[in-house]
Amino acid sequence: MKKLITALCLATGLTGFAQGNNYVQDYTKYQNLALTPPMGWNSWNKFACNVDEKMIMQMADAMVATGMRDAGYTYINIDDCWHGDRDAQGFIHPDAKRFPSGMKALADYVHSKGLKLGIYSDAGSQTCGGRPGSRGFEFQDAQQYAAWGIDYLKYDWCNTEGLKAEGAYKTITAALKKAGRPIVLSICEWGTDKPWEWGQNVGHLWRTTGDIYNCFDCIEDHGTWKSWGVMQIVDMQKDLRKYAGPGHWNDPDMLEIGNGKLTPGENRAHFTLWAMLAAPLIAGNDLRTMDAETLEVLTNKDVIALNQDKQGTQGFKVSATDGLEVWAKPLQGGDWAIAFLNRGTVNKTVDFDWSKNEIKDTDFGFSTNFATTTYNLKNLWDKKDKGTATTKKVFKTMVPAHDVVVLRLTKKK
Repeated sequence: MKKLITALCLATGLTGFAQGNNYVQDYTKYQNLALTPPMGWNSWNKFACNVDEKMIMQMADAMVATGMRDAGYTYINIDDCWHGDRDAQGFIHPDAKRFPSGMKALADYVHSKGLKLGIYSDAGSQTCGGRPGSRGFEFQDAQQYAAWGIDYLKYDWCNTEGLKAEGAYKTITAALKKAGRPIVLSICEWGTDKPWEWGQNVGHLWRTTGDIYNCFDCIEDHGTWKSWGVMQIVDMQKDLRKYAGPGHWNDPDMLEIGNGKLTPGENRAHFTLWAMLAAPLIAGNDLRTMDAETLEVLTNKDVIALNQDKQGTQGFKVSATDGLEVWAKPLQGGDWAIAFLNRGTVNKTVDFDWSKNEIKDTDFGFSTNFATTTYNLKNLWDKKDKGTATTKKVFKTMVPAHDVVVLRLTKKK
């Protein structure tokens, strides 16, 4: 049979057909996007399915007015339930009642604010909210997103019976490449199929866990699935840092800061740990009504700088003793960030002897040497200089319950 097909192809000049050259897909993501963890806002944590164009425009306005854009936040991301129906040709359209001006007009408005627009779909037949999924329509959806001017796609994993995650995400990646507009792809597969092992060339970030739950240290049990508190999600990041770096990030889900259930200390700890983990910083609160305390956390430029460090090395836990954890993050130019996290319910005293605590990064080979290098210390929450770190010094502080102290160690010149 193979000889017969070859002979027919030679006779008709269709040698390319025999090798399939006209049908090869590019299953690799757009390069040079998300070289630092994406920063932005997403509608789901606060609003779930209650989305419309007026609210999205107001969020874009608020991101500018509050100074969040100037602090580095870029994306305004519409999550589930924006969808209307597909037309006779299979192209998706937004819900006409919720988005009467259309997605192109909304994208133009967001872009006029110096921001970018993100959208949501699902690899299955339906989204998690029961709207039309992209299964079987991947290339049409990608063309539509490109025509609208979309910049970011969160791609979920509900109603995916029979699909294999790697193949499904490669399909949408190929569709995005074919559509011709560079779009950041957020793989929202919940970590079930270990996307960190195959996602580096497919997407720009991948969820490592199920959904976050708005509490510091608890689990919400839904029966067939669970949502996870901030500390539970942090624990799930163990051993994943070696997969992350510029353009490909572990994603422990969106921020719950400002949604009313976390204390000020818990908000600081949440934000600090996401910065140390080089995680996407995607706010999930109402930007229009947030208080000054919430804004102060979300726009702490010193902590954001740890997250956005161009070296792109994810932090790691150095030690844990009686609820007090020490975290470290190597930074560009030989600097370090050191965070003291108090997971307990009582205040903890830190006596950190630099001479006894040389830090070694076994994944990427970075290390400190306090005997030969002196570092200047800055507390990134109270903004105060804390002297130097050398073998002759001990750093002493008190860390309140469910709170954090984070230092930047800058090499002294």
